[in-house]
Order: sequence, then structure tokens, then C-alpha cells
Amino acid sequence: MTWDDLDAHLDRVPGTVSAYVGRLAAPPTWTRHADAGHYAASTMKVAVLAALHRAAEAGTLDLDAPVPVVNDFDSAQPGAPRFANAQPYDNDDAVWDRIGGTASLRWLADRMIVRSSNLATNLVLGHVGLPAVAEVWALAGARNSITGRGIEDFAAREAGITNTVTAADLAALLGTLATGADTPGPLASPAACTTMLDVLLAQEHREDLAAGLPEGTRIAHKNGWVRGVRHGAGVVLPDDAPPYLIAVCTTTELAGGDDQVEDDACLLLAHISAQVWAARHHL
Repeated sequence: MTWDDLDAHLDRVPGTVSAYVGRLAAPPTWTRHADAGHYAASTMKVAVLAALHRAAEAGTLDLDAPVPVVNDFDSAQPGAPRFANAQPYDNDDAVWDRIGGTASLRWLADRMIVRSSNLATNLVLGHVGLPAVAEVWALAGARNSITGRGIEDFAAREAGITNTVTAADLAALLGTLATGADTPGPLASPAACTTMLDVLLAQEHREDLAAGLPEGTRIAHKNGWVRGVRHGAGVVLPDDAPPYLIAVCTTTELAGGDDQVEDDACLLLAHISAQVWAARHHL
């Protein structure tokens, strides 16, 4: 396979397929529409995770302090009614079981990533705030990604406030976390970056990028999906080659709805991931 072959294959896919592949802290090996904007779906949760750990390091939030678990949130649209999440569209009943009780921000952040809980995300976002997430994107060097609202904030969505990502920006964010685990960087201390990577390594939704890798291959990643959208971004850690970044964003009819975990878009991401894995020694 050559990158041109992969591009030719993706040219036949309906919709927009964006990609960024390369080593850490190096120019990319292969990109495809890497700056094209896509609805973020759950990939924005990585920026929320980073904002939380930055706040913890600044001493403004305690990761282990209990916070109320509620399903009632301020809209990002000024003057709009408060909104709530719908449990059928979530992926983690464990968070819903705690409504009316408490949970630590650390636990909520873990569920936000490993199970992609929307309720946990909005709870964490309510404590860190949208400006802190915007700061994370800026510090990571992202140029086009915006986290403008919480998940299922339909009033804000109808007002044109949305969450957007690009493959290049997701790679920049994951790359900043990965390099920051070894050398102090702009987002957080090496210890905090390592903690965040450990959470991303524990990701339980492994039906797209991870499915294209050999069993047992470590990948610190986050994916996201809604109808018409399927994304995956992560740091792959081979035992026999240096780590590499892979981010793939698809806005395509191949992606099914919220009730479908596996669809043709998953197979597409897995195919791309497998092709990049095969080229891992030459990135």
C-alpha cells in the first residue's frame, strides 16, 4: 500500500474523510483534508479531560472531592431554558445510577472517556467551564476546533453554537498530551499527562481504530459517533516501533445512528488504522 493508494480508496467513500498520521513532535507523514471541520461528537471530551486536570493542578478543583450528580445544565445559549441529557443516548448507566447522590470529578472524567458518558461529560464541563476548554485547544496548537456547548444542548445547537473538530487539531491535542508525559509542556505536568493517557488507554469502545490493530496493541484514544459521523483519534504505542498519532474524522452516510456501535464507518476507520499499522516502521 502507498498513501496514494489509500487516498484513492477514500476518494470513493461518500462524504468527507479526513486524516492525520505521523510521529510525535514531527511533521505528519500523511494527511487528508486534515483541516476540514467536522461535528465533534464525543472527541471533544479529550479537551474537557485536559481542562479538568489543568484546573486540578491550578488548585481550583479537587479531583477527588464529591460533587452532586444531577441531570440539569445551563445552556450555552443566553436566555435559553436549562437542559438535560437523555439516558437512551448515553453509554454508561453507572453514572445515571448516581443521580441524586455524589461522585468525584476523577470518577466522572474516567466514565466520560472510557464509556463516553454524556451525562458525566456535562457534569465535568459544568465545573471546568467552556473558556477552560477553549484554552486547552489553544495551548495544544489547535487552529479550527471549537467546544461551544455541552452535549444535547439543543437550544444552543439551534442558535448555531456547536462543537467542531479537525483531524489535525485532534492529533495536536493527543500529541501534546503524549509528549507532555515525558517533558513539561503547555497543558499540564508530566504526571498529569501520564494520568490522562492512562485513562485514554483504558478506552472500552474499541470498534474503530483499535479494531485495525493487532490484539493487545496499546492505543490511548477517544472516538465519537452520531448519525452521519464517526471519528477516532489516538496515540498508538507499538512494541517494535516509535509511537505515532492517528486521527480520522468521517462525515459520511456510512456512519449509523446513536444506537449503532458498529457500522460501516467503524470498518473504514479500522481499515485505515490497519494500513497505517502496516507502515509503522516507515512513518
